[in-house]
Amino acid sequence: MVECLSDSIEYICRENLDLYDSSECKTLATQARKGRYLRWLPEPQNQINRSTSILVQLCEDDYTAWLPTGDQNHLEMATQPYHAPVFSDAEIQAAIPQVIEFTQAAMETPNYYLWGGTVSPNYDCSGLMQAAFASAGIWIPRDAYQQEAFTQPITFHRDPLDFSSLLSGDLIFFGTPQKATHVGLYLTEGQYIHSSGREHGRNGIKIDVLSPEGDACIQYYFQQLRGVGRVISSYQPTASTHSLGL
Repeated sequence: MVECLSDSIEYICRENLDLYDSSECKTLATQARKGRYLRWLPEPQNQINRSTSILVQLCEDDYTAWLPTGDQNHLEMATQPYHAPVFSDAEIQAAIPQVIEFTQAAMETPNYYLWGGTVSPNYDCSGLMQAAFASAGIWIPRDAYQQEAFTQPITFHRDPLDFSSLLSGDLIFFGTPQKATHVGLYLTEGQYIHSSGREHGRNGIKIDVLSPEGDACIQYYFQQLRGVGRVISSYQPTASTHSLGL
């Protein structure tokens, strides 16, 4: 049990924890699976004896969110600080089959779309991507727009459709012209796997196809297709805070 968090110490999650997008802890922002590292951020709101939440930063991806004060009991002090793994491009490509296998196993497990979900069985789109790469020891940022900025852009022609430049394991980004709001993992022959929501998607993890034709879900995402990115490195933390938002 941690009696009082210190901003000079890193902690390890002993259980899967829910983290929230505000100090009121009403809306899930992300989740920290058992074994993840985090640090306490010394914000004025972090009056542990009087506040119901603590602003923390996850060490693997620099993501900031709010931890309910009572959940500090599920943390333990790390004996050594977090050290980010380093992978070459070739090593990452060799790990792609494991990444794909993770997403397919997640799809076969009963699940539904969970905004903020990064822990089995329920994921949001970018949470599934982050968890899949993390299963191979590779860290990518948390949110779709962050993942897009992190990856190497791959030229992709949509008119006419040409998948020849894509590799299995590439990330497919969707959204508005201003921002990526959705992401999936490319498989082969125009197919990609993703966790999509209830209103325009499958309410969980499914395989869809990049095509202007098909059911409402297929057409919806194809109309929002932004581009393709390739993971060529593992995220190296900067220990700086990032704004919240999925």
